[in-house]
Amino acid sequence: MRRFTSSRVALVSLLIGLLWSVGATAGDVVVSAASSLTDAFKTVATAYETKHPGTKVVLNFAASDVLLQQIANGAPADVFASADQKAMDKAQAQGVLLNGSRKNFATNQLVLIVPTASQLTITRLKDLGQPSIKRIAYGDPTSVPVGRYTQATLQADGSWQAVSAKAVLAANVRQSLDYVARDEVDAGFVFATDAAIAKDKVKVALRLNSPTPISYPIAVVSQSKHVADAQAFENFVLSPEGQQLLAKSGFLKP
Repeated sequence: MRRFTSSRVALVSLLIGLLWSVGATAGDVVVSAASSLTDAFKTVATAYETKHPGTKVVLNFAASDVLLQQIANGAPADVFASADQKAMDKAQAQGVLLNGSRKNFATNQLVLIVPTASQLTITRLKDLGQPSIKRIAYGDPTSVPVGRYTQATLQADGSWQAVSAKAVLAANVRQSLDYVARDEVDAGFVFATDAAIAKDKVKVALRLNSPTPISYPIAVVSQSKHVADAQAFENFVLSPEGQQLLAKSGFLKP
C-alpha cells in the first residue's frame, strides 16, 4: 500500500493555508472550500463579484478536514464549504460556525474512474479484486470526504478488504483524479463532477450509490470579520443563479 501519512499531509496543508492567507487583504471575503468545488466555486465567485462591485472573493481549496484545521487554528476564513456532513459536524462541535448559518447547497455522486486507454473490464466493485488491478486511488478516509464515502460504499459491498490492500491514498479528491489521469494507477474513486473535468483523460467505469448521501454544507465562520459579506456569498450560492452555476459544473440540487 502506498500511503501518505495523514498527520504529515494535514500539517503541510495547514502551513500552506496559513502562508496563503497572508495574501488576503482586509476587504476580501475568504472562502475555504472542498477541493471538489474548485472549478464550480471559481465560476460562482466571478459571478458574485460581478454582482458586488468592490468585493473580492479569495478562494482556498483543500480537503475539508484540512480546511477545518486551518480555520480552527486561526487562518482567516469567512465561509466554509465542506464535501460532507462529518467535516461540518466537527466544525460545529468546535464552535467555528456562526449559529444558524449552516445550509446544504449541493449533492454529488461517487464514481469509479479508469484511464481513457484502460482495457479493464469492470462491471461491479468486486471486479477490483482481480489480479490485473494492482493500484487503486482514493482519498484518505481519515481526512478526506471522498475517502469516507469510498470506504462506506466498499464496506457495504463487501469489497473493502480487497480494495484497501491496493490503495494509493490521496490527500484530496483532485489528487486521486490526477493519479488516474496520469495513468499512475489502474483505477480511482472520485466525485462525478471531478471526472467530468478530465473526461479527455479518464472514463467512468461505475456510478455508485453511497450508503450516505453525498451532501455539501456551507456556513459562515464564527470568527469572520466580514459576516454580512460572508452571508451574502452563502445566499448567492443558495440562490437560483448560484444553483444554476453549480448545475453547469455537474452538481445536483441539495
